[in-house]
Amino acid sequence: MAFRIDRQSRCAVIGYGSWATALVKILLENETSVGWYIRNREVLESVRRNETNPRYLRDVHFDTGRLRTSDDLNETVRSAEVIVLAVPSVYLKTTLEPLAEPLSDKFVISAIKGIVPGELVTVAEYVNRRYGVPFCQLGIVSGPCHAEEVALERLSYLTAVCKEPENARALGEKIGTPYISVSYSTDIYGIEYASVLKNIYAMAVGIALGLGYGDNFVAVLISNAAMEMSRFMAETYPAQRDTFASAYLGDLLVTSYSQFSRNRRFGLMIGKGYSVEAARVEMSMVAEGYYAAECVMRINERYGVEMPIARAVYGILYEGESPAASLKLLTGKLI
Repeated sequence: MAFRIDRQSRCAVIGYGSWATALVKILLENETSVGWYIRNREVLESVRRNETNPRYLRDVHFDTGRLRTSDDLNETVRSAEVIVLAVPSVYLKTTLEPLAEPLSDKFVISAIKGIVPGELVTVAEYVNRRYGVPFCQLGIVSGPCHAEEVALERLSYLTAVCKEPENARALGEKIGTPYISVSYSTDIYGIEYASVLKNIYAMAVGIALGLGYGDNFVAVLISNAAMEMSRFMAETYPAQRDTFASAYLGDLLVTSYSQFSRNRRFGLMIGKGYSVEAARVEMSMVAEGYYAAECVMRINERYGVEMPIARAVYGILYEGESPAASLKLLTGKLI
């Protein structure tokens, strides 16, 4: 094993959104100190002075004596062995643009549930190709876990995913708390794609609800989405995996049903008659499913997996298709 995470491995989080803020809170439960790269000066100064993020999860207070906050990306990366990426995928390239420090000697964890726009690859694949980080030094943190409930310390479940089970266990020790239960996996590809696809399907659920479809239809829609997800993963990255596990099905369910789901909310606005641009303006946070819908369709050109739900969402978001007509057509393709 080329790189071993241990208790002494210092962690740093890149990003200052709701999930990045939640991850810093989680890591501080176990680590003596945590690095935090915050490129927004207002947020950085508020964390330092007021011990809170003024934009996200304002009720979370940090022990700033154990935080290494900085707006210098290279300083943050230099001072840690484990780098946790927690920015929206659409901003990943620009966020990492100032990076001069090598990542190839770090263990890089993606907590991003999206595909890098313009690259047609997942975050782990992008970091591997762009920064030369081998897959044995890449990991994923995923699962049905909204930042808002972490802030409230409601019992939540995360999956630590690494190629080497020993690293997954060590990562689990860093993110496990009395309110975070951790499971383990080596399925980097499948779990990362599941976390991308579920955002598309949550948008489909939101669109259906906005159009007035009821619980009966939504249950069928989500069941078919789970099957569609399984087909895609089986074709693109064949492996032994239990897609009923929480990192797959659980994440799909919470994103489709939760009041905290921004992708469901985005779809709901589309179903209620918002234009795509109006919905994007209205959202205060990034809905990863918007970007994933195009990327997944382009990736699927290579594989030809039957994906009627993802195709319907793509048509609505990118081809100007009528939400009502698209959902009506979709109803005849579900079982």
